[in-house]
Amino acid sequence: MFSKHFFIILTVVFLSTAVRAQECTLSVQGNVFDATTELPLSFVNIYIRPLGQGEVTDDGGNFTRNGLCAGKYLLSVSRLGYKTRKVRIALERDTSLQIALSENQNLLREVVVAGKKVNPTTQPNLSVSRSSIEEGGNRNLSGLLENEAGVHLLKNGSGISKPVVQGLYGNRLTVLNNGIVQSGQQWGNDHSPEIDPFSADNITVIKGAGLIEYPGSGAGSAVLTEPARIRRDDGLQGQINYLFETNGLGHNLNVRLEEYSPALAWRVNGTLKKYGDRSTPDYFLNNTGAEEANLSFQAERAWNDEVFLEFYASTFNTRLGILRGAHVGNLTDLEEALTAEIPFFTDSTFSYAVDAPAQKVSHHLVKTKGKYLFAGRQSIEFALAGQMNDRREFDVRRSGREDIPALSLRQYTFTSDLKYSKKFGGNHTLKVGNQNTVTDNTNDPETGILPLIPDYLAWESGVFARVDRQAGRLRISFGLRYDFIRQIVQTISNGIPREVVRFDNYFHNINALSGLQFDLSATQKIQINSGYITRNPAINELYSGGLHQGVSGIEEGDTNLEAERAWKNSLEYDFSPTERFSLNLLLYHQNFRDYIYLSPQDEVRLTIRGAFPVFRYEQTDATIYGADVSIRFSFAEHFSGQVKYSYLRGTDRENDRPLVFMPPGSGYAELAFRMPQPVHIFSDLHAHDLTLEINNRLVFRQDNLRADQDFAPPPPAYNLLGAKAAADLVFSGQTLHFFVKGENILNVRYRDYLNRQRYFADEAGVSVVFGVNYKF
Repeated sequence: MFSKHFFIILTVVFLSTAVRAQECTLSVQGNVFDATTELPLSFVNIYIRPLGQGEVTDDGGNFTRNGLCAGKYLLSVSRLGYKTRKVRIALERDTSLQIALSENQNLLREVVVAGKKVNPTTQPNLSVSRSSIEEGGNRNLSGLLENEAGVHLLKNGSGISKPVVQGLYGNRLTVLNNGIVQSGQQWGNDHSPEIDPFSADNITVIKGAGLIEYPGSGAGSAVLTEPARIRRDDGLQGQINYLFETNGLGHNLNVRLEEYSPALAWRVNGTLKKYGDRSTPDYFLNNTGAEEANLSFQAERAWNDEVFLEFYASTFNTRLGILRGAHVGNLTDLEEALTAEIPFFTDSTFSYAVDAPAQKVSHHLVKTKGKYLFAGRQSIEFALAGQMNDRREFDVRRSGREDIPALSLRQYTFTSDLKYSKKFGGNHTLKVGNQNTVTDNTNDPETGILPLIPDYLAWESGVFARVDRQAGRLRISFGLRYDFIRQIVQTISNGIPREVVRFDNYFHNINALSGLQFDLSATQKIQINSGYITRNPAINELYSGGLHQGVSGIEEGDTNLEAERAWKNSLEYDFSPTERFSLNLLLYHQNFRDYIYLSPQDEVRLTIRGAFPVFRYEQTDATIYGADVSIRFSFAEHFSGQVKYSYLRGTDRENDRPLVFMPPGSGYAELAFRMPQPVHIFSDLHAHDLTLEINNRLVFRQDNLRADQDFAPPPPAYNLLGAKAAADLVFSGQTLHFFVKGENILNVRYRDYLNRQRYFADEAGVSVVFGVNYKF
């Protein structure tokens, strides 16, 4: 099956009749350090000619510039107290630089240029650049990761999704908002990460030993969103992004302003979104509109290149409609809805209105961070953060009570983070740290309904240690972590008479992760990662009890669930024989004891709020394994492309059956044509970097599932064709970036297995996105 799927993907790429332009997708990544002490240098300015733009190194001396075209560049590397260096590069592929600066003009080290991006640890990370975020502004955070190998989306309709990495999601996948673990009601499949992608410059999927630094389970990787350092350029700078999407008549507006001064550097980022009903090829998905308003503020200050302080605050606010046809009134209608071609309550007119069922969610974050460099090779870093998450879900209720939420949860979270790092010689690094989290989750009694999630108060305290060693062509990483968790829970019994039941839970989680990277040759390397992870059952897995309105199902927890234990191993192989071809192959195997999952029951239940399918949290021994393949290539002068394929299998070993809600095999391919030479249009108007693209996403049917394991059979395979055209228009010294892209341009009718609304409705049909970006 694996070879069959992979062959089909390759065939799709090479038989495509359209051509795609080679995008400016190359990147330069570098590390700047002191030539004498070999310590990383922060706040180094990297000015890139002829772009007229630059980057600033972070605390680790690292910088990254994405979205570059092939060609020659001159980098000016400067920092107060050091001699400015000029570095010339001929960029033909992703390039990594090691740059040493010295206070003595005679002590400059050689600049080393390598052909591949070098990870600071053995972890095989995936990253989404700022340019991709700007052109993908019509998507949420999860949607921007969808086309990465090994990443899938767990969806609830067309506007709600969360990432799935190598088959794991939810409580097994940590989401980091500017380095702080995102705390909220992330337990639901209908709960997207409440983060504005426009506030980030990079979105990274972290895997391997580096996960040991973050609280939570490391089995499912971590998604890190982080803004870049504020550039040390004079004057006010900013950008305006606007996108219009035809499906849903959606408007997306983002404005970003920043300014640097030695006294204070600041950045403000704001985003507004408004969508109406999405549509399938045959009908409107009524009540699927959305509104969103987000704002973030970042401030930085440094003293003597030894002390760095940062303040960050963000607010995310959204109102989301839930497909009206997913809520039905009786058992007969539910049975009919599960097989109907068109959902109930479908109207033939478009509307921006968001009525019940709906969600209204707000998430606020305040964070302060400090770092102190001392004794040449040591640093201490601390962070304090507070979060407030407010979630209200509105159900279809009688007697004019739809404005009263059926679920109302408010969660406060307070976090402290302390890390110490020391570099021994030039080959060893030690990092130790401690994180503490207090979470207070409370239901509002205004609902008049027994809560789905009980009130609880949780404490978590963790310590970790990590060691990295470089020995010639071998890099070794090892990390160990211990977390203590206490949960005080107050819930209401299911029996009559109702009683208040209290639980006081204690958990001890131990995680150990190791990684090894070895350069086989100048063109080949392998990476091996292994880990043992324990994860305590989450509150929703233990105590859920009632209708989960957002996913149109009844969910029940199990108070007897035990801690989950997992052993994970992965092997990654990189091969880059020429500048025009690269291959990455990742194999992984995860073995679980007491794996916790949400199981569809052979039951539908009639309540006063309607008829709904029943799901229950259960536990079993399980295995999840798979492979991710990524190929990049270029040919002729202006053509390039890539092919990605993911294969995954999940098995319930205890009951000898497949695991439910596992991603099916999928692939993504694209071809590109790019003309970097400027084209004169008229007068002083020129077009630069004309890009044409065609892409294809193929998702196979989930054939690893028994008929009695779900309420409806898995949908057929589907194939989505997309295209994009983009160019920079330069006039009067100003540059505007224009693009237009089509999604599902053949208007394919399909349903996705990982979409909880696929029981009731098709996915969205064709959509065209028009975008413009202006930077000043």
